[in-house]
Amino acid sequence: MQSMNCPDPTQESLRLRRDAPPPAEPMAVGCVETSSIARGLEAADAMLKAARVKLLTSNPVCPGKYVTLVGGLVAEVEAAVRAGEAAAADTLVDRMVIANVHPQVLDAFSAQTAPDRVSALGMIETFSLAAAILGGDQAAKAANVTLLEIRLARALGGKAFVLLTGEVAAVRAALDAGVAAARESGLLLGTALIPAPHPDLVRSLL
Repeated sequence: MQSMNCPDPTQESLRLRRDAPPPAEPMAVGCVETSSIARGLEAADAMLKAARVKLLTSNPVCPGKYVTLVGGLVAEVEAAVRAGEAAAADTLVDRMVIANVHPQVLDAFSAQTAPDRVSALGMIETFSLAAAILGGDQAAKAANVTLLEIRLARALGGKAFVLLTGEVAAVRAALDAGVAAARESGLLLGTALIPAPHPDLVRSLL
């Protein structure tokens, strides 16, 4: 049985692998986040029964919330998220569907990207996991940046953040796009742009 002590949902049970065969159409990712662990479990079951999707993760997260991520073909993911949203009812915190997710988003969950050089750092901080995923996806699509990490609620009191790097102008453009996406849900908390981060700070983050 998995620990209920606020595990990182992506580190604990992310099952999607980069060497998996590509789907017949662009990969979609969907997320349902609830304020209730019990209702979240029901929502996860409803999502898997409603459509042919791959379960990426389904776990409790801080502070007592529950998150389920699924992947698959666009129509299937949309159907799964609708079913999860209905099951979540008044415990729904956030939900999202990304129809053509950027490949960096899935890599950023594991925080294993180590660029040769960090020119500038950018961060998007959100109140929900779904908003962070959506913001990271839009940031990666908007400019030539590298997503370093998408941290989902691990030791963050239920918040999430996106950390990215690139040239200053690219990071600024990526932040603008990511912030616009996260702000639509009303769950944007803050941003940061550091043009020339201190080497010690870079080492601590990577």
